[in-house]
Amino acid sequence: MNQRPERVAVVTGGSSGIGLATVATFLETGFNVAFFGQNPDHVESARNRLVRRFGAHRILARCVDLALPKEISSFFREVEAHWQPVDTLVCNAGISPKGGNGASPFLTLDLAEWNRVLAVNLTGTMLCCQAVLPAMLERGFGRIVLIGSIAGRTVPRVAGTAYVVSKAGLAGLCRSLLASCAGSGVTVNMIAPGRILTEMTGPADSETNRAALGRIPVGRLGDVGDIAAVTGFLASRDAGFINGAIVDVNGGEFAPL
Repeated sequence: MNQRPERVAVVTGGSSGIGLATVATFLETGFNVAFFGQNPDHVESARNRLVRRFGAHRILARCVDLALPKEISSFFREVEAHWQPVDTLVCNAGISPKGGNGASPFLTLDLAEWNRVLAVNLTGTMLCCQAVLPAMLERGFGRIVLIGSIAGRTVPRVAGTAYVVSKAGLAGLCRSLLASCAGSGVTVNMIAPGRILTEMTGPADSETNRAALGRIPVGRLGDVGDIAAVTGFLASRDAGFINGAIVDVNGGEFAPL
């Protein structure tokens, strides 16, 4: 007889960077994990690496476009049918368009770019939360972790307007979810990473990263494991009294008082 897993997590944008590190962290601590990305090659490569370490029965990987609501709902239905309702959701997926000269200046920002970024980063996240919340409320337990950005917390230095607005909007979504989850055993928190070395942020010795390093009191750039470790704790049962928090993981570059 197949025994249902104790914990089932979904990580959006889980095929690379922070998302992939988070998937591995959850698998290491006993979760079964479903994740998705947009690039088929990245998704397949990540799945193969994880299967070799943890086994195919604990992993479900798909391609999903967060700007397409039907793809989101279909993915979550598949996860529930494959295992059981999701008890942990990490909304990590996001896009930050940049051209050869960096992000689009505000005055020349194209409406199509604005709409696409908000559709993926903010609306897509909202739809993922809608997909999992009913079962969490019924069960009386759940963990939702939104991955924001230092760009949504203070004056942005690199990110474009649409990205900044989308990440700032996640804080409002977090507060709204608190009201919907009050007294239910479901917690909702947000992590705001600083400069983390990923494919999106480029090599450590780039001009942008060298400038960022000079602003970080701990004296180094962030690693994807720094974010995955915090996410893993917020998803744990030990974090049940942490609710509505925005956790700044940036080495001290931004320190609100």
